[in-house]
Amino acid sequence: MAPYIFMEKNGIHIIDLHKTVLKVDEAAAALKQIAKSGRRVLFVATKKQAKEIVAEKVAAVGMPYVTERWAGGMLTNFPTIRKAVKKMATIDKMTNDGTFDNFSKREKLQIARQRAKLEKNLGSIADLTRLPAALFVVDVQKEANAVKEAKRLSIPVFAMVDTCCDPTDIDYVIPANDDAAKSIAVIVDAMCAAIAEGTEERKLEKEKEAQEAEAEGAAAKKEGKPRIKKAVKASIDAEEAAVAEVVAAVETPYEEPAEEAEAPAEEAEAEKAE
Repeated sequence: MAPYIFMEKNGIHIIDLHKTVLKVDEAAAALKQIAKSGRRVLFVATKKQAKEIVAEKVAAVGMPYVTERWAGGMLTNFPTIRKAVKKMATIDKMTNDGTFDNFSKREKLQIARQRAKLEKNLGSIADLTRLPAALFVVDVQKEANAVKEAKRLSIPVFAMVDTCCDPTDIDYVIPANDDAAKSIAVIVDAMCAAIAEGTEERKLEKEKEAQEAEAEGAAAKKEGKPRIKKAVKASIDAEEAAVAEVVAAVETPYEEPAEEAEAPAEEAEAEKAE
């Protein structure tokens, strides 16, 4: 962490806040692009100072988070975690359709305890249907297992890194005090603001695309109408012309050809001569 330390005073390392600001802007820009693309960011903060802050701010932007114990294999064994989440949903379904009432009192108590345990550990990631696009960690020492799993799956890691930590495995280092609640609140708030901005831009782009598609469809429909009318009109005109020809043919009186009329006169003269 030497490049991010401003000075040492009385055995305490002081972080260079100018570099912190630069790194916060860099991380915020990256998270904004991730949110704009529609992908998810998983926040991990199981230490006491960060739990409530992360749960409150991250839930507001609709991102998944882990504030209890990090379950081993949450990323590397993600299908198993999804099965546990589905089990929680199954219990809820049983409660709603009345199946839960058919169990004995002891079975109900066991299922309720299991549901509460799953909700505590996995309730905040119930909407995470696939691996996250990025991981944000508060205190990389405490969340070492989460960082290892993310690196194994090549998931970029954003983290608040204190002077006593090793930033080697972190893709986006944010040098900051990860023990102070106020420091955590400032950094997490900046990240959540960037995510909210990216999500809003994505929403506006989708609305714009929908409007453009609707406008193009209306224009194409408008251009197609005259062509259809012209084709129908031409067909009607052709039919009327054909009918007029037939009517004219019927109404016209029949006249014998001139040659046929002259032939009987010649035959009569021949008979007289005989």
